Amino acid sequence: MAFAAQFAGVYLNFSPEDAASRSSKLAAFLAEGMDAQMGWDGYGKLAAVAVQPYDIEASDAHNAVVSVAFQSGPRRMLLSVPIYYSGDDAGRRFVVAGRPAILPAPAPADLPQVAAPETDDAAAAELKPQLEGFFKEYASGDAAGLQRYVAAGRSLPSFGGAFAFSQLKEVVVPVGVPPERSRRSWCGPCPAATPRPLPTPPTRRRSAARWSRSTA
Repeated sequence: MAFAAQFAGVYLNFSPEDAASRSSKLAAFLAEGMDAQMGWDGYGKLAAVAVQPYDIEASDAHNAVVSVAFQSGPRRMLLSVPIYYSGDDAGRRFVVAGRPAILPAPAPADLPQVAAPETDDAAAAELKPQLEGFFKEYASGDAAGLQRYVAAGRSLPSFGGAFAFSQLKEVVVPVGVPPERSRRSWCGPCPAATPRPLPTPPTRRRSAARWSRSTA
């Protein structure tokens, strides 16, 4: 499949100004006696990017058709390339066995609509300033400040000032089931290195949280 993708990268990029260079590059993939331009008449231009192997269909131990995905402008397409494999006894070599064909790529899949989960807005509001403080220390590399967010005896590497924290856009806290709430508590920064639980309402504890990455 890599052989077909390399071939496609040359075959799918052409212009009249580059005709001689293209034919010399294609020669590395073609059998002796095949058309040096593989059907191109020397007119027109094409530029392809994001060339990637997509699929392979083998008809026997030596012949297969490899589909290569690529993008040209706004269009996604496939190049179907017939390939011959010499086999183990003949050096495991490949060659393009015929003229390729350009095909339309499959349309994007229909993504099922999933209902948004119920969220705990009170827990998110409680967590947000704690997370903002952590990400600021994490980006700046303040070891003392960062230590307030980890357990005693533990360390956490940081970006060492390579980034500057900008903002925390969103914190999403799904509502947990009662057994989850009874087992979980939140820990946040403390004046000393030893963490302590954050204050929570007396009637319930918070569930585990998910949050988006900060932007830098």
